[in-house]
Amino acid sequence: MSIQSITNTASTYAASNSSSTGKSKNATSSEATSNSDIAVVYEKSNVSKSSYKTDTKLVAQMKQDAEQRSNQLRDLVQNMLTKQGTKNVQSLDIYQALRTGKVSVDPTTAAQAAKDISENGYWGVEQTSDRLVSFAKALSGGDPDKADTMINAVKKGFEQATKAWGDELPDICQKTLDATMKKLDAWKNGTEE
Repeated sequence: MSIQSITNTASTYAASNSSSTGKSKNATSSEATSNSDIAVVYEKSNVSKSSYKTDTKLVAQMKQDAEQRSNQLRDLVQNMLTKQGTKNVQSLDIYQALRTGKVSVDPTTAAQAAKDISENGYWGVEQTSDRLVSFAKALSGGDPDKADTMINAVKKGFEQATKAWGDELPDICQKTLDATMKKLDAWKNGTEE
């Protein structure tokens, strides 16, 4: 029942009560007061609260896509190192060699890497930050109340990546982190574009 129908019912009740009673104008004040004392009954709302559930299908799809793309990147680096005769390099040595520029990159590999990290590339700032935010939302079931947990998880992931890299991450990584934090904050605060 809406507020307007309650108001209309009260007005109708008051009008019919005063016209049909035929009481004289000398009614006592207690009777007049009793006619104007109208109670409101609140009914239970039919609107249900939002329920948040982890989107396991989307999470699985994103994990599979990330694994596939990571393998593609790993193969790119492995092929580059194999061409240089560096077959038995441990992962930390790879990071150090890449970080210090001790690995020469052939033009094909350089072109593919540049394409992958470009503005529209799969590993570019916008696409990567969008995937991170989508993953966070899927894991939280879309519940913005869990945004702080997701924000902390992303920060922790970047800290672990920095530790594995052994030094400051490349600039594109910092830009990706900044874009991700901005998008997660907007989701948390309900100000998403």
